[in-house]
Amino acid sequence: MGENASFWESLIYAHPTCTTWKQEAEGSIYHLASILFVVGFMGGSGFFGLLYVFSLLGLGFLCSSVWAWLDVCAADIFSWNFILFAICFVQFIYVTYQVRSVSFDREFQELYSALFQPLGISLTVYRKIVLCCDAEVVTLEKEHCYAMQGKTPIDKLSLLVSGRIRVTVDGEFLHYIFPLQFLDSPEWDSLRPTEEGIFQVTLTAETDCRYVAWRRKKLYLLFAKHRFISRLFSILIGSDIAEKLYALNDRVHVGKGFRYDIRLPNFYHVSLPETPPVQPSHHLQRGSPRRKPAGVTNCSSFSTQ
Repeated sequence: MGENASFWESLIYAHPTCTTWKQEAEGSIYHLASILFVVGFMGGSGFFGLLYVFSLLGLGFLCSSVWAWLDVCAADIFSWNFILFAICFVQFIYVTYQVRSVSFDREFQELYSALFQPLGISLTVYRKIVLCCDAEVVTLEKEHCYAMQGKTPIDKLSLLVSGRIRVTVDGEFLHYIFPLQFLDSPEWDSLRPTEEGIFQVTLTAETDCRYVAWRRKKLYLLFAKHRFISRLFSILIGSDIAEKLYALNDRVHVGKGFRYDIRLPNFYHVSLPETPPVQPSHHLQRGSPRRKPAGVTNCSSFSTQ
Protein backbone atom coordinates (compact mmCIF):
# COMPACT_ATOMS: atom_id res chain seq x y z
CA MET A 1 0.00 0.00 0.00
CA GLY A 2 2.86 2.36 0.80
CA GLU A 3 4.37 1.94 -2.65
CA ASN A 4 0.99 2.52 -4.32
CA ALA A 5 0.39 5.63 -2.21
CA SER A 6 3.80 7.05 -3.05
CA PHE A 7 3.16 6.37 -6.73
CA TRP A 8 -0.13 8.27 -6.73
CA GLU A 9 1.36 11.06 -4.64
CA SER A 10 4.23 11.43 -7.06
CA LEU A 11 1.79 11.36 -9.96
CA ILE A 12 -0.37 14.11 -8.44
CA TYR A 13 2.09 16.31 -6.55
CA ALA A 14 5.48 15.72 -8.17
CA HIS A 15 4.89 18.01 -11.10
CA PRO A 16 5.12 21.78 -11.36
CA THR A 17 1.86 23.58 -10.77
CA CYS A 18 0.60 26.22 -13.16
CA THR A 19 1.15 29.37 -11.17
CA THR A 20 0.91 31.62 -14.17
CA TRP A 21 -1.07 31.00 -17.34
CA LYS A 22 0.03 31.93 -20.81
CA GLN A 23 -1.53 35.25 -21.74
CA GLU A 24 -1.44 35.05 -25.52
CA ALA A 25 -3.67 32.59 -27.34
CA GLU A 26 -2.36 29.87 -29.60
CA GLY A 27 -2.21 30.47 -33.32
CA SER A 28 -5.08 30.09 -35.75
CA ILE A 29 -3.86 26.67 -36.91
CA TYR A 30 -4.37 25.23 -33.41
CA HIS A 31 -7.92 26.59 -33.19
CA LEU A 32 -8.71 25.36 -36.70
CA ALA A 33 -7.58 21.87 -35.66
CA SER A 34 -9.85 22.00 -32.59
CA ILE A 35 -12.82 23.08 -34.70
CA LEU A 36 -12.20 20.23 -37.14
CA PHE A 37 -12.11 17.76 -34.24
CA VAL A 38 -15.43 19.03 -32.87
CA VAL A 39 -17.16 18.94 -36.25
CA GLY A 40 -15.58 15.60 -37.18
CA PHE A 41 -16.90 13.79 -34.12
CA MET A 42 -20.44 14.77 -35.16
CA GLY A 43 -20.39 12.29 -38.03
CA GLY A 44 -22.94 9.52 -38.35
CA SER A 45 -22.70 5.82 -39.16
CA GLY A 46 -22.48 4.02 -42.45
CA PHE A 47 -20.01 4.45 -45.26
CA PHE A 48 -20.63 8.13 -45.82
CA GLY A 49 -20.58 8.80 -42.08
CA LEU A 50 -17.16 7.15 -41.87
CA LEU A 51 -15.90 9.21 -44.80
CA TYR A 52 -17.10 12.34 -43.04
CA VAL A 53 -15.43 11.42 -39.73
CA PHE A 54 -12.07 10.28 -41.12
CA SER A 55 -11.75 13.22 -43.50
CA LEU A 56 -12.35 15.88 -40.81
CA LEU A 57 -10.32 14.10 -38.14
CA GLY A 58 -7.47 13.64 -40.61
CA LEU A 59 -7.48 17.35 -41.41
CA GLY A 60 -7.58 18.10 -37.68
CA PHE A 61 -4.54 15.93 -36.98
CA LEU A 62 -2.74 17.49 -39.95
CA CYS A 63 -3.35 20.99 -38.55
CA SER A 64 -2.13 19.83 -35.15
CA SER A 65 1.02 18.48 -36.77
CA VAL A 66 1.65 21.82 -38.50
CA TRP A 67 0.99 23.64 -35.21
CA ALA A 68 3.44 21.37 -33.33
CA TRP A 69 6.07 21.86 -36.04
CA LEU A 70 5.80 25.64 -36.39
CA ASP A 71 4.65 26.97 -33.01
CA VAL A 72 5.45 24.43 -30.29
CA CYS A 73 8.56 22.95 -31.94
CA ALA A 74 7.90 19.65 -30.17
CA ALA A 75 8.97 16.59 -32.09
CA ASP A 76 6.87 14.14 -30.03
CA ILE A 77 3.64 16.15 -30.44
CA PHE A 78 4.31 16.49 -34.17
CA SER A 79 5.09 12.76 -34.51
CA TRP A 80 1.94 11.54 -32.76
CA ASN A 81 -0.37 13.89 -34.63
CA PHE A 82 1.22 13.03 -37.96
CA ILE A 83 0.86 9.30 -37.25
CA LEU A 84 -2.83 9.81 -36.43
CA PHE A 85 -3.24 11.83 -39.64
CA ALA A 86 -1.70 8.96 -41.64
CA ILE A 87 -4.05 6.44 -40.00
CA CYS A 88 -7.11 8.58 -40.81
CA PHE A 89 -5.88 9.00 -44.39
CA VAL A 90 -5.46 5.23 -44.86
CA GLN A 91 -8.92 4.60 -43.36
CA PHE A 92 -10.44 7.21 -45.66
CA ILE A 93 -8.91 5.51 -48.72
CA TYR A 94 -10.10 2.09 -47.53
CA VAL A 95 -13.70 3.25 -46.95
CA THR A 96 -13.71 5.03 -50.32
CA TYR A 97 -12.65 1.79 -51.98
CA GLN A 98 -15.45 -0.07 -50.20
CA VAL A 99 -18.02 2.50 -51.29
CA ARG A 100 -16.92 2.22 -54.90
CA SER A 101 -16.92 -1.58 -54.75
CA VAL A 102 -20.51 -1.63 -53.43
CA SER A 103 -22.16 -0.57 -56.66
CA PHE A 104 -25.22 -2.14 -58.26
CA ASP A 105 -27.16 -2.01 -61.48
CA ARG A 106 -29.98 0.50 -61.74
CA GLU A 107 -32.74 -1.98 -60.85
CA PHE A 108 -30.90 -3.26 -57.79
CA GLN A 109 -30.17 0.31 -56.71
CA GLU A 110 -33.87 1.20 -57.05
CA LEU A 111 -34.82 -1.94 -55.15
CA TYR A 112 -32.50 -0.97 -52.32
CA SER A 113 -33.87 2.58 -52.16
CA ALA A 114 -37.49 1.42 -52.19
CA LEU A 115 -37.42 -1.65 -49.93
CA PHE A 116 -34.21 -2.18 -47.97
CA GLN A 117 -32.88 1.30 -47.24
CA PRO A 118 -36.05 2.41 -45.35
CA LEU A 119 -35.49 -0.59 -43.05
CA GLY A 120 -31.96 0.61 -42.21
CA ILE A 121 -30.18 -2.17 -44.12
CA SER A 122 -26.57 -1.24 -44.84
CA LEU A 123 -25.00 -1.57 -48.28
CA THR A 124 -22.66 -4.32 -47.07
CA VAL A 125 -25.60 -6.47 -45.92
CA TYR A 126 -27.51 -5.69 -49.10
CA ARG A 127 -24.50 -6.74 -51.16
CA LYS A 128 -24.63 -10.21 -49.55
CA ILE A 129 -28.32 -10.45 -50.48
CA VAL A 130 -27.62 -9.39 -54.08
CA LEU A 131 -24.70 -11.78 -54.47
CA CYS A 132 -26.93 -14.62 -53.25
CA CYS A 133 -29.13 -14.14 -56.35
CA ASP A 134 -26.03 -13.76 -58.58
CA ALA A 135 -26.91 -10.06 -59.11
CA GLU A 136 -29.28 -11.10 -61.89
CA VAL A 137 -32.73 -9.76 -62.80
CA VAL A 138 -34.88 -12.24 -64.75
CA THR A 139 -37.30 -11.18 -67.49
CA LEU A 140 -40.77 -12.77 -67.81
CA GLU A 141 -42.61 -11.89 -70.99
CA LYS A 142 -46.30 -11.09 -71.17
CA GLU A 143 -48.67 -14.08 -70.81
CA HIS A 144 -45.79 -16.37 -69.87
CA CYS A 145 -46.16 -18.41 -66.71
CA TYR A 146 -43.83 -18.11 -63.76
CA ALA A 147 -45.45 -21.17 -62.15
CA MET A 148 -48.18 -23.64 -63.15
CA GLN A 149 -50.63 -25.18 -60.71
CA GLY A 150 -49.69 -28.72 -59.74
CA LYS A 151 -46.57 -28.78 -61.94
CA THR A 152 -43.93 -26.21 -60.98
CA PRO A 153 -41.72 -27.19 -58.02
CA ILE A 154 -41.12 -24.72 -55.19
CA ASP A 155 -37.37 -24.27 -55.43
CA LYS A 156 -36.82 -20.50 -55.18
CA LEU A 157 -38.06 -17.24 -53.73
CA SER A 158 -38.69 -14.36 -56.14
CA LEU A 159 -39.37 -10.66 -55.72
CA LEU A 160 -41.15 -8.71 -58.46
CA VAL A 161 -39.24 -5.61 -59.59
CA SER A 162 -41.52 -4.38 -62.35
CA GLY A 163 -44.72 -5.46 -64.09
CA ARG A 164 -47.80 -7.26 -62.79
CA ILE A 165 -48.48 -10.95 -62.15
CA ARG A 166 -51.95 -12.55 -62.21
CA VAL A 167 -52.61 -15.36 -59.71
CA THR A 168 -55.28 -17.93 -60.57
CA VAL A 169 -56.42 -21.29 -59.23
CA ASP A 170 -58.35 -23.71 -61.44
CA GLY A 171 -58.64 -20.87 -63.94
CA GLU A 172 -60.33 -18.51 -61.45
CA PHE A 173 -58.68 -15.18 -60.65
CA LEU A 174 -57.47 -14.67 -57.06
CA HIS A 175 -55.35 -11.51 -56.91
CA TYR A 176 -52.52 -9.58 -58.50
CA ILE A 177 -48.86 -9.36 -57.51
CA PHE A 178 -47.36 -5.90 -57.85
CA PRO A 179 -43.75 -4.62 -57.76
CA LEU A 180 -41.88 -5.04 -54.46
CA GLN A 181 -44.04 -8.08 -53.61
CA PHE A 182 -42.84 -11.67 -53.47
CA LEU A 183 -44.16 -14.02 -56.12
CA ASP A 184 -44.12 -17.15 -53.99
CA SER A 185 -44.06 -16.10 -50.34
CA PRO A 186 -46.98 -18.42 -49.32
CA GLU A 187 -45.26 -21.38 -50.96
CA TRP A 188 -41.97 -20.49 -49.29
CA ASP A 189 -43.58 -20.21 -45.87
CA SER A 190 -45.48 -23.47 -46.27
CA LEU A 191 -42.36 -25.63 -46.49
CA ARG A 192 -39.59 -26.42 -44.07
CA PRO A 193 -36.01 -26.23 -45.36
CA THR A 194 -35.87 -30.00 -45.93
CA GLU A 195 -39.32 -30.30 -47.55
CA GLU A 196 -40.30 -30.13 -51.20
CA GLY A 197 -43.55 -29.06 -52.79
CA ILE A 198 -45.32 -27.80 -55.91
CA PHE A 199 -47.36 -24.71 -56.63
CA GLN A 200 -51.11 -24.85 -55.96
CA VAL A 201 -51.73 -21.75 -58.07
CA THR A 202 -50.78 -20.46 -61.50
CA LEU A 203 -48.80 -17.24 -61.83
CA THR A 204 -49.03 -15.53 -65.22
CA ALA A 205 -47.43 -12.28 -66.35
CA GLU A 206 -50.05 -9.72 -67.36
CA THR A 207 -47.29 -7.41 -68.60
CA ASP A 208 -43.61 -7.77 -69.31
CA CYS A 209 -42.14 -8.42 -65.86
CA ARG A 210 -38.74 -8.34 -64.21
CA TYR A 211 -38.00 -10.19 -61.00
CA VAL A 212 -35.15 -11.22 -58.73
CA ALA A 213 -34.92 -14.89 -57.77
CA TRP A 214 -33.02 -16.55 -54.91
CA ARG A 215 -32.49 -20.30 -55.11
CA ARG A 216 -33.95 -22.04 -52.07
CA LYS A 217 -30.87 -23.94 -50.91
CA LYS A 218 -28.53 -21.03 -51.53
CA LEU A 219 -30.76 -18.65 -49.59
CA TYR A 220 -30.97 -21.02 -46.63
CA LEU A 221 -27.18 -21.20 -46.56
CA LEU A 222 -27.11 -17.38 -46.41
CA PHE A 223 -29.61 -17.48 -43.53
CA ALA A 224 -27.43 -19.95 -41.65
CA LYS A 225 -24.42 -17.63 -41.92
CA HIS A 226 -26.26 -14.38 -41.18
CA ARG A 227 -29.12 -14.57 -38.69
CA PHE A 228 -29.90 -10.90 -39.23
CA ILE A 229 -30.69 -11.53 -42.92
CA SER A 230 -32.83 -14.51 -41.90
CA ARG A 231 -34.91 -12.33 -39.56
CA LEU A 232 -35.14 -9.64 -42.22
CA PHE A 233 -36.59 -12.02 -44.81
CA SER A 234 -38.91 -13.52 -42.21
CA ILE A 235 -40.41 -10.07 -41.60
CA LEU A 236 -40.65 -9.24 -45.30
CA ILE A 237 -42.26 -12.57 -46.18
CA GLY A 238 -44.72 -12.36 -43.28
CA SER A 239 -45.78 -8.86 -44.33
CA ASP A 240 -46.14 -9.98 -47.93
CA ILE A 241 -48.36 -12.93 -46.97
CA ALA A 242 -50.56 -10.62 -44.90
CA GLU A 243 -51.02 -8.33 -47.91
CA LYS A 244 -52.06 -11.28 -50.06
CA LEU A 245 -54.58 -12.45 -47.44
CA TYR A 246 -56.13 -9.01 -47.30
CA ALA A 247 -56.25 -8.93 -51.11
CA LEU A 248 -58.35 -12.10 -50.93
CA ASN A 249 -60.40 -10.62 -48.11
CA ASP A 250 -61.39 -7.65 -50.28
CA ARG A 251 -63.03 -10.01 -52.78
CA VAL A 252 -65.24 -11.80 -50.27
CA HIS A 253 -68.74 -10.41 -49.59
CA VAL A 254 -71.23 -11.84 -47.13
CA GLY A 255 -74.27 -10.03 -48.49
CA LYS A 256 -76.46 -7.06 -47.46
CA GLY A 257 -73.46 -4.77 -47.87
CA PHE A 258 -71.31 -6.68 -45.37
CA ARG A 259 -67.73 -7.60 -46.17
CA TYR A 260 -66.13 -10.68 -44.73
CA ASP A 261 -63.15 -9.93 -42.45
CA ILE A 262 -60.54 -12.63 -41.89
CA ARG A 263 -59.63 -11.02 -38.57
CA LEU A 264 -63.16 -11.57 -37.17
CA PRO A 265 -64.29 -15.05 -38.28
CA ASN A 266 -67.31 -15.13 -35.92
CA PHE A 267 -68.52 -11.55 -36.32
CA TYR A 268 -71.00 -12.16 -39.14
CA HIS A 269 -72.25 -15.35 -37.58
CA VAL A 270 -73.38 -13.23 -34.60
CA SER A 271 -74.72 -10.36 -36.72
CA LEU A 272 -76.65 -12.64 -39.08
CA PRO A 273 -77.79 -15.67 -37.07
CA GLU A 274 -79.59 -17.27 -40.03
CA THR A 275 -76.43 -17.24 -42.13
CA PRO A 276 -74.53 -20.55 -42.17
CA PRO A 277 -71.22 -20.29 -40.34
CA VAL A 278 -68.44 -19.22 -42.67
CA GLN A 279 -65.10 -20.74 -41.81
CA PRO A 280 -62.60 -20.03 -44.57
CA SER A 281 -59.76 -21.15 -42.39
CA HIS A 282 -60.72 -24.79 -43.11
CA HIS A 283 -60.12 -24.17 -46.77
CA LEU A 284 -56.94 -22.13 -46.42
CA GLN A 285 -54.35 -24.83 -46.38
CA ARG A 286 -51.10 -24.18 -44.61
CA GLY A 287 -49.26 -23.77 -47.86
CA SER A 288 -51.85 -21.69 -49.72
CA PRO A 289 -53.00 -18.42 -48.19
CA ARG A 290 -53.90 -17.54 -51.77
CA ARG A 291 -56.59 -20.23 -52.12
CA LYS A 292 -60.13 -18.89 -52.37
CA PRO A 293 -62.32 -19.62 -49.30
CA ALA A 294 -64.72 -22.29 -50.47
CA GLY A 295 -68.39 -21.92 -49.62
CA VAL A 296 -68.25 -18.16 -49.07
CA THR A 297 -70.10 -17.45 -52.29
CA ASN A 298 -73.16 -19.23 -50.87
CA CYS A 299 -73.49 -16.51 -48.28
CA SER A 300 -74.54 -13.97 -50.88
CA SER A 301 -77.72 -15.95 -51.50
CA PHE A 302 -78.94 -15.00 -48.03
CA SER A 303 -79.62 -11.45 -49.21
CA THR A 304 -82.39 -12.76 -51.46
CA GLN A 305 -84.22 -14.56 -48.68
